[in-house]
Amino acid sequence: MTVSEFSCAGIELALFRYPKQQESNLQAWDAADEHLIKHLVETAHIPANTAILNDNFGALQCGLTRLDNTWPLWIETDAKTSLLGAEYNLSANELAPTNISRLNSREQLPNDIKLVIVKLPKNLTYFTQQLQRLSQVLAEGTQILISAKAKNINKSLLGLIEQNLGPASASLTWKKTRIITCTADGIKRSLLKEVSWPVKEFNLTINNFSNVFAANKLDIGARIMLDNMPEGAFKTIIDLGCGNGILGLRAAQLYPQAHIHFVDDSEMAIASSQYNWEANGLNHDQGHFHWDDCLTHLDENVSADLVLCNPPFHQGEAITDHIAWQMFLDAKRRLATGGILHVVGNRHLSYHIKLKRIFKNCTTIASNGKFVILQATK
Repeated sequence: MTVSEFSCAGIELALFRYPKQQESNLQAWDAADEHLIKHLVETAHIPANTAILNDNFGALQCGLTRLDNTWPLWIETDAKTSLLGAEYNLSANELAPTNISRLNSREQLPNDIKLVIVKLPKNLTYFTQQLQRLSQVLAEGTQILISAKAKNINKSLLGLIEQNLGPASASLTWKKTRIITCTADGIKRSLLKEVSWPVKEFNLTINNFSNVFAANKLDIGARIMLDNMPEGAFKTIIDLGCGNGILGLRAAQLYPQAHIHFVDDSEMAIASSQYNWEANGLNHDQGHFHWDDCLTHLDENVSADLVLCNPPFHQGEAITDHIAWQMFLDAKRRLATGGILHVVGNRHLSYHIKLKRIFKNCTTIASNGKFVILQATK
């Protein structure tokens, strides 16, 4: 459990990085959060309809609610862990969320937003679409504040913002962060089109929304996994950390009687998987889609005999293995006796050590210079 004592501009908060029981030493906020709170306090912003985008674990919504518990906030996030983390931190700090409305990253913000606060995401394609979506609802003159590490702010980024929303300039550096101030120009932009591409050898077409990993090609980890799928008469399969759903789609072809459960922290990933399931003509009744923090909220009646997993080793800009740990632990809980966890990962991540600790067994199924496929049996 990692608790961070946030103290900035007279605001005191105890913030947890979700899930609370994780063993990483990463904190739940960063200097870019502090910089935004400091700026809002120093400029004495009057509470008005405010949109907050990409608030990792709720530092910004907790901070503004602490400043004024009537401040109307519209929170947009693609990550279920961010949503759950923010809800937890509001409760832990005894902040009633009566001022807060929540949206995923495909839902439309209201037209009467007066201020927008953004944490710069790692994925600039996703960020571009966020700017374009804002351009469709923001009135001319609306202020947008974007915080990021100073090293990530350059002329190219400022040009991207101006092209898709309005003129922008960056503040001086504070704690190695800067705030970009953009003024909406009132011009509505068209949204980026989702990327669609074929996987010809499996007769599949893949569509990706903007915040889904491997946006326009088959990533090499998934490639080696697809070439080494397990044999068996599997009936219930979980594609854990599904991304665009390519592993689950292939599983549906190989095991046509199976029910496939797609699970991901990204709402856009789940939307992409569901779109791809339907676009590839697979049985509507056998595909199931869950926006979740690993398998935390999956129905207790779901017991799998195969879990396919291509774990991420980063959360935002933080490199961490706690997500893989949680995936492996959740998989073991959900597998039936004799069920298989089939994992692909970079060789240097040493997942075999974790799997042996959890399952007491681990077999190497395939490997190349960069990736290894491991299998553990419950």
